Amino acid sequence: MPEMPLIFREISAMRQKVAQWRAAGETVALIPTMGALHAGHVSLVEASRAHARRAIVSIFVNPTQFAPNEDFSAYPRTFDADLAKLAEVGCDGCFAPTPGEMYPQGFSTQVIPGGPALAGLEDRFRPDHFAGVAQVVAKLLNQAQADCAFFGEKDFQQLAVIRRMAADLDMSTRIFGVPTRRETDGLAMSSRNVYLTAPERAQAVTLSRVLRASAETIKAGAPVNEVVARASREIEAAGFALDYFEARNADSLAPAASLADGPIRLLVAARLGKTRLIDNWAVE
Repeated sequence: MPEMPLIFREISAMRQKVAQWRAAGETVALIPTMGALHAGHVSLVEASRAHARRAIVSIFVNPTQFAPNEDFSAYPRTFDADLAKLAEVGCDGCFAPTPGEMYPQGFSTQVIPGGPALAGLEDRFRPDHFAGVAQVVAKLLNQAQADCAFFGEKDFQQLAVIRRMAADLDMSTRIFGVPTRRETDGLAMSSRNVYLTAPERAQAVTLSRVLRASAETIKAGAPVNEVVARASREIEAAGFALDYFEARNADSLAPAASLADGPIRLLVAARLGKTRLIDNWAVE
C-alpha cells in the first residue's frame, strides 16, 4: 500500500518539515489546489519531480475567490479520496488548513492584482475572483517557502495573474505552468465536470473540438476575427451560453488580430446547464 503523505493542518508544522528537508539539501515544490483531485492535479505533482525532490499539495477551498452567487458551499470536497491519489503518486505532504488558520480573526489584508487580471476575460464575469486568487496564492507561497510552484494551464488567465504577482512582489518561488490534462475525448479535466449531466457531458467536448479546429485554421492563415466569430456561433449552436471566445497574445493577454500579434492563445468560457466551463488552446 502506498505511503500516505504527511498531513499539515498548521502553517508552523509545514514550515518545520520544509526546514528539515532544506537542511538535508532537498528542494521543495508546492502544488496549490482546492481538492476534488483528478488526473490533471496528479500531473502537476508528476511535473514537479523534474524540479524538486519534495512535493507538497495544498487543499483549501478558498472562500475569498467565490462570488456570493457561486458554488462555494457545493464545491466538491473529497479529502480521503484526494489523499489516496496523492499517496499513489508519491506526494510527500498535504497542507490542509482550516479557514481559521488561513484567515484568523482580525485578518484584513488584500492583494489586488492588475495587468493580466484586467484583461477583459474572466474578470468581466467574475470581477472579484482574481483578488481572492492572488490573496490565497500569495499566502500559500509565503507559508510554504517552496522553491517552485505548479499550476495547470487550463486556468490560463489565472496562471498569468500568478506569474505577474510573483514577479511584482519579488517572490523567490519559481512559477511553472503545466499543459492541460484532458479526457480521452478532449474535454479539459476539471473538478466541476462532475456537475454535468450525461447529455451535457456529451455536449461538453464541443469546446475542445472547436478550439482545436480554430487553432489549426488560424495557423493555416485564415483571418483570426472570422475564425473567432465562426467558433462563437458554433458553440452557441451546440447549446452553450457563451461568455467569450477570444484570441489573445499568450504572453500579455492583449487581443490578437493576426498571427503577427502572436503567440496566440484561444480562450473560451461558456455555460452548459448549471456548469461553467473554461478551456484554451495554443495556436502553434
